[in-house]
Amino acid sequence: MPTSVRAYAKVNLGLYIGPRRDDSFHELRTVYQTIDRCDTVRVTTAAGTGIEIRCKHPKVPLDATNTCWRVAERVLRMLKQRRRVLIQIEKNLPVQGGLGAGSSNAAATMLALERELGAALSPAEKFSIACEIGSDVPLFLVGGTVLGIGHGEQVFPLPDLPPLALVVATPSAGVSTPKAFADWDKLMAQEPAALTPGGPASRMNVFSHSMFVWLAGSLSGVPVKDRDRAENVTPERAKAARPGGPEQTPLLDFVRAGIENDFERVVFPQHPELREVKRVLEREGAKYASLSGSGSALFGLFETPETAQQAAMKVSEKGIPAQATRTLGRGEYWRNLVIS
Repeated sequence: MPTSVRAYAKVNLGLYIGPRRDDSFHELRTVYQTIDRCDTVRVTTAAGTGIEIRCKHPKVPLDATNTCWRVAERVLRMLKQRRRVLIQIEKNLPVQGGLGAGSSNAAATMLALERELGAALSPAEKFSIACEIGSDVPLFLVGGTVLGIGHGEQVFPLPDLPPLALVVATPSAGVSTPKAFADWDKLMAQEPAALTPGGPASRMNVFSHSMFVWLAGSLSGVPVKDRDRAENVTPERAKAARPGGPEQTPLLDFVRAGIENDFERVVFPQHPELREVKRVLEREGAKYASLSGSGSALFGLFETPETAQQAAMKVSEKGIPAQATRTLGRGEYWRNLVIS
């Protein structure tokens, strides 16, 4: 019997780009968040050898360049297994849209193939394969709210946000991630500030500080606006400071932390239609709206499912596919991952 696994999408809650490293990667800081949208990956094994990919989407490669193929080849080698592997991918997520679809498909393939083979890799082996395949793959071995550092491949579970209403818009514009990084490098070379103490390296520290402030609030329940004088915050003051209720505090703290996506500075000038989608989300009440990764997908966080649904309708009216969904915490992510 085949094993079917949901390959969930992610969005980036902020993405700061640091200097280019000696290995040609850029140092990054980001917060990944899995969301309740997914592809389905179905893996079947049989006697014989070889790996076959089947997918109806015309932009999905069916050869060894596919991340699922590459994962399957490495899992078989590491487990010293000789089997024929069939991987069927049902696409619902955009290809190269900034939602991590290819990386999520790869992680789903790894988990499904383990079940099919009746053998398990160690956590270290899984992460080793994931890092080799792509920067976004390791996050899907964690799920929920995840801190990404290095070039995004070093992942650390964060305290999960409560379920938040979300709108994901998927314009048809194509954004090349390598080109976006190259454009970022040109921008930094042109800006004198990039070479000063306020340049990229210092900006990474700003992100780290924002993350610390946000996490401190998530863990302590103390609103950001009171955190500098936390020793004077009484339970009564803390309660009064968050009229939306305790469940809204992490979202409001996140907005106040000032986290943003650096890719917007180079992607929006070349694709102004993406900037307009962000503006629509903000006009419709998004507490935070941003590109996901380098795009072209955008998302907005909303206080209620109803406002998210209304915003999705407004974006769709402009000819941009949009869907209301929600964030997916780590526990639910793992409970719902395997279909059969």
